[in-house]
Amino acid sequence: MAIPVVDPERYQEQLDAKRDFLIERFAPLDAPALEVYASPPSHYRQRCEFRVWHEGDDLYYAMFEVDPEDPKKKTVVRLDQYPVASRRINELMPQLLDAVRDNPVLRRKLFQVEFLTSLAGEALITMIYHRPLDEDWERDAHRLQAHLGVSIIGRARKQRLILDRDHVWERLEVDGRLLAYQQVENSFTQPNARISQAMLHWARDVTAHSQTGDLVELYCGNGNFTVALAENFRRVLATEISRTSVASANVNLAANGIDNAVVARMSAEEFSQALAGEKHGRRVAEMALDDYDFTTVLVDPPRAGLDPQSCERLREYPRIVYISCNPATLLDNLKQLHDTHAVRRFALFDQFPWTNHCECGVLLERRA
Repeated sequence: MAIPVVDPERYQEQLDAKRDFLIERFAPLDAPALEVYASPPSHYRQRCEFRVWHEGDDLYYAMFEVDPEDPKKKTVVRLDQYPVASRRINELMPQLLDAVRDNPVLRRKLFQVEFLTSLAGEALITMIYHRPLDEDWERDAHRLQAHLGVSIIGRARKQRLILDRDHVWERLEVDGRLLAYQQVENSFTQPNARISQAMLHWARDVTAHSQTGDLVELYCGNGNFTVALAENFRRVLATEISRTSVASANVNLAANGIDNAVVARMSAEEFSQALAGEKHGRRVAEMALDDYDFTTVLVDPPRAGLDPQSCERLREYPRIVYISCNPATLLDNLKQLHDTHAVRRFALFDQFPWTNHCECGVLLERRA
């Protein structure tokens, strides 16, 4: 993986290149004009992780630059600051090392550091070690936590010591509403908060006037879209396989006063089978699927996209909202659906500036 080189003056140039790439790749689908949502050109990532490099008495953060011609060859790159990361992370980076450098208890076999922050400046730091953590570590880590004004978690083999809490609260302003999200350590959250706001605004816009129907959501994570879209529908049924994410999604529904959404712990494949009547059992019965009138499905799959069978089952819905982190698998899935569903909205969300990564949003509607 190449380490992004941030050059704010060239931001529009790299964004235009992504726009042109998507327009060309998706031209065969007769997609409408591409909606482009720009990121802040720097300090846009609310979470980052770094290796900690020990070199004599020195201590610094490191990432690895991979040789494209020989993936096994990696170069250690020292990072004193990281303009990709939030300003809060950049503020904490030297403060943490200064506090740890001359403290043998906190420094010994410190292997990796992970930062998780919010737009308001809340911060959680996870310190990962190649040794067991003891009472001396807890004592000094508590002092460090108070000194930095953060929450700290210590990790080692078969250990996870939470000194204060395991999350931060992110608050996103979307269409005049302030939405609260519990972001839990070591679980998936949207890294670029400003782009997350844009994605939620777009998803609300493309599903406006849907109150007479119900939404089914696959791969709902911590309820990022569930919370924002609930008021656009009569009812919402969301599914997610990660136990941690399901727990967080339920916390987020309660925190935002959402009472018309339910999150079920089930894989997208299992849920598709349940809808088709091919899967039964207590969990399926508890969902009371016959009570829903699903007019819209939202999918936000991993990079592999949807397998052909799962994609085929999307045809059952009049409207499909597809959030994708991989244009290649998105294009494959849209080609499969093209004979029954037309692309009505198409968006680029620049989640990861200075990389080739493109996050997309697509609204499909059933053809007449």
